[in-house]
Amino acid sequence: MSSPLLTSDQAYAELHCITNYSFLRGASHPEELVKQAEKLGYKALAITDECSMAGVVKAHVAARDCQLKLIIGSEFNLDEDIQLILLSRNRLAYGQICNLITTARRRANKGEYRLSMKDLEFSLSECLAIWIPGRIESHHLVCGKRLQQLFTGRLWLGLEMFPDGHEIECYEHALTLSIQLDLPLVASGDVHMHHPDKKALLDVISAVRMRQSIRLAGRLLFANREKYLRPLSVINAFYPHDLL
Repeated sequence: MSSPLLTSDQAYAELHCITNYSFLRGASHPEELVKQAEKLGYKALAITDECSMAGVVKAHVAARDCQLKLIIGSEFNLDEDIQLILLSRNRLAYGQICNLITTARRRANKGEYRLSMKDLEFSLSECLAIWIPGRIESHHLVCGKRLQQLFTGRLWLGLEMFPDGHEIECYEHALTLSIQLDLPLVASGDVHMHHPDKKALLDVISAVRMRQSIRLAGRLLFANREKYLRPLSVINAFYPHDLL
């Protein structure tokens, strides 16, 4: 029997989405992302700019106008080569994430930040966390155990799948970690643009970030094509229903 399909009547939320406030990474304005999410039938959208809350004000205004549930959070890339999404579930959690952003920015040069897992030990008691393991790395199990201690009952493994040749590896790795650590899996999309028409712009800013011409950047830009707010039919094709 085939798995039931996700419909617009069900509560799908995109939990990992950056805007053009993530410098040289996101290609769409916050309001564009919010409006497109509502158009596609999403029930909620998380704005998770990298170590920043800069995009949430415009996202909030747009979400209020179109009555889409907005989730506020932030993305962090830790010194331990771990990508973590923190989501606020209340006003206190929002303040905790803002304090963490301030700490990370103060210890680095302008436009940069620095965080390690040790920085997560204090004052994040109200935050929800999604760890995006991606492809297999030898240190993941050890780091996963530590994250599990830091976010007991508030940690999920984020599975992000694209037709880039690594989707089976990512799925099997996330599933293995889920079993080993007894952590739930959740689907997310690593969204960088609201519509695939923004692909050319995303390629340009990605090439600038990598300090390469688009021609030389080549295959590094391939996955960009899929990092948009995907229709529910496409999401159904990639993820097991329970993860949605």
